[in-house]
Amino acid sequence: MAETSPERILFELKTRGPQTAAALARALAITAMGVRQHLARLAEEGLVSFADRRETVGRPKRHWQLTEAGHARFPDRHAQLTLELIASVRVLFGEAGLDRLVAAREAETLQRYEQALATARTPAARLRRLAQLRSEEGYMAECRAEGEGRYLLIENHCPICAAAASCQGFCRAELEIFRAVLPGLSVERVDHMLAGARRCAYRIGG
Repeated sequence: MAETSPERILFELKTRGPQTAAALARALAITAMGVRQHLARLAEEGLVSFADRRETVGRPKRHWQLTEAGHARFPDRHAQLTLELIASVRVLFGEAGLDRLVAAREAETLQRYEQALATARTPAARLRRLAQLRSEEGYMAECRAEGEGRYLLIENHCPICAAAASCQGFCRAELEIFRAVLPGLSVERVDHMLAGARRCAYRIGG
């Protein structure tokens, strides 16, 4: 078994959500026994937990998922410094000042995304490029086609989660940016980490 297998398991659970040991084994091309050994060690370290689910007739299946400590292995970048800066802006300039800060960040991000997507001619191409940009920023993003011109943009991690929890204007701005760089398409947030989901996801269509 590869030395990186435990980290690969954590990454798979982060990006794909709860899974059985058999599903992890297939995804990682290692034996189910090997996966179970890694999961047992990760559980001892408090990084994963499990729940038994009855999906069909027969015995319940054990699904493994990340614990809070497991999610923390994919850190929020500079979280404490960011929170302190947000608090300072609130004290010095009030909520209006914080809104101006969010708006300035939104305008800069929008300009950068529009430049990066300028050569993408189709919705699918624009979405693939957008997912690439978001992944480069730490969001572990991917785009899935759902058929009939509809897509799901998924962000498996939020590198600014602490900032977004302290100032939800960041989440509002994110949604507006996506709508601006995907003209002619509807963009709806269907999963939200701040609402308790394991990921943020956006359903996009014509």
